[in-house]
Amino acid sequence: MSSLSVRFLSPPLAHPSSSSSPASSSYSNGRPRTRLFAAGPTVAQPAEAAAAAVDPERLEPRVEERDGFWVLKEKFRQGINPQEKVKIESEPMKLFMENGIEELAKLSMEEIDGDKSSKDAIDVRLKWLGLFHRRKHQYGRFMMRLKLPNGVTTSAQTRYLASVIKKYGKDGCADVTTRQNWQIRGVVLPDVPEILQGLAEVGLTSLQSGMDNVRNPVGNPLAGIDPEEIVDTRPYNNLLSQFITGNSLGNPAVSNLPRKWNVCVVGSHDLYEHPHINDLAYMPATKDGRFGFNLLVGGFFSAKRCAEAVPLDAWVSADDVVPLCKAVLEAFRDLGFRGNRQKTRMMWLIDELGIEAFRSEVEKRMPQQQLERASSEELVQKQWERRDYFGVHPQKQEGLSFIGLHIPVGRLQADDMEELARLADTYGSGELRLTVEQNVIIPNIENSKIEALLKEPLLKDRFSPEPPLLMKGLVACTGSQFCGQAIIETKARALKVTEEVQRLVSVTRPVRMHWTGCPNTCGQVQVADIGFMGCMARDENGKVCEGADVYLGGKIGSDSHLGEIYKKSVPCKDLVPLVADILVKHFGAVPREREEAEE
Repeated sequence: MSSLSVRFLSPPLAHPSSSSSPASSSYSNGRPRTRLFAAGPTVAQPAEAAAAAVDPERLEPRVEERDGFWVLKEKFRQGINPQEKVKIESEPMKLFMENGIEELAKLSMEEIDGDKSSKDAIDVRLKWLGLFHRRKHQYGRFMMRLKLPNGVTTSAQTRYLASVIKKYGKDGCADVTTRQNWQIRGVVLPDVPEILQGLAEVGLTSLQSGMDNVRNPVGNPLAGIDPEEIVDTRPYNNLLSQFITGNSLGNPAVSNLPRKWNVCVVGSHDLYEHPHINDLAYMPATKDGRFGFNLLVGGFFSAKRCAEAVPLDAWVSADDVVPLCKAVLEAFRDLGFRGNRQKTRMMWLIDELGIEAFRSEVEKRMPQQQLERASSEELVQKQWERRDYFGVHPQKQEGLSFIGLHIPVGRLQADDMEELARLADTYGSGELRLTVEQNVIIPNIENSKIEALLKEPLLKDRFSPEPPLLMKGLVACTGSQFCGQAIIETKARALKVTEEVQRLVSVTRPVRMHWTGCPNTCGQVQVADIGFMGCMARDENGKVCEGADVYLGGKIGSDSHLGEIYKKSVPCKDLVPLVADILVKHFGAVPREREEAEE
């Protein structure tokens, strides 16, 4: 246990915050919402009393270790969901850790579909290797999701991923995800063993990036280069990722969770990391002269419920970032519900036990079985105005700048990736940064090279450093082009609707618009100024058509809150005038004068 404690140097505290408040609530449409203060109450219920209030039988771990893997105990297997049954029938991690993928990749799709275990392997278990079968829309092809802690990647890694998708022609492409990550598409099963080897050679892994695992650790995309940063989040996220994946060799201790789980480390006042929608968020704070983090827990989105993270009323030193993550994961793994998949995210466990009892369970699993109460000395400035990272900005390193590029709805082709890699090598240090808004940053550019970089065709034709205001905050999930769960097409439609709206109204500031193809809300519509969730609707003639539930009012930053339904089941063909009207009424947009067509 103690080996997980890693010594960090405290960062210089360049931005002391004003005194912060404990968790507080306000009301929106009659419903309470928690604000993003991580400090806990000054008087807390004793941990022993909180734990005593929970039935001791409920606190018995539901999993046990067998032959190096964690499995659900027989006594807790009644009423479990189908995915849990698949895990019990065959341990998914063995596909990687015991080279099961080698044999699976030799089978034809016909052979695989003729055997239930093999079919479950390609449709469920392969997600533990980051492989998602696109059975509905691309039968026999897979999306592969990478691990990319803090969104930092290299030109060599980018070129390798480009080489993989290039061989798949029109079926191959890549996306920047809302977790600061790469996803590549078009992969076929026989190629997987070779691709996994190639990933390892360039320092990448796809391991434990899907299904009941920890998703990509998110951090400040400007970490280490931002003159205003609080702390460099890269070393923390690198260590978290190494722990979660067992240094890319597999870590079955945290691979059998009740459901997926998100983590982020906050390093900027801008909260680029979106801590309120993570299962665990580290919020920088000092305590008695020591640097560390207050903790938020339980934030998540799902089809049936969305919830903002709440304070754990706990603070850990920088040395205990990984042990704390391990303790929270073990509490979730051991005690989480494994029935209805809509009620298996960690917040449901927190609700059931109560925050203090949950905290007590985390504390039990810390190396010293102790957990300090939250600090009031938070370092994030609450009134900070979120900065725009597009365009050219000076770094903290003298003579260097970074440039933020807009990647329309995060979609790239192989040629785009190769060209980005070339630009990173030619003008920067060979490094690229991905953002949760599906964009790319090139850091470490010598100021003398900026003028030449801005003249590059890619920046003129495809990935602008100065996108239109309505394009800046545009985010879209995969949509029905590839995803079997999506109800509507999203990426092309998001661009088309935005382009048409831009012709109708003029805005004076960015407006964040997010699209998601289904209620699973991978596009995170609830945090957007305006969100669009795919659904089926009826047009003016009563005919069924693609539509969207429109959300309004999501807010990010220290005063974060989730948006709410503005109008349900709007046919997609009617969205343009509706969005233009919303922008005029709620965001100060001005209708453009229509010019009469010249005869």
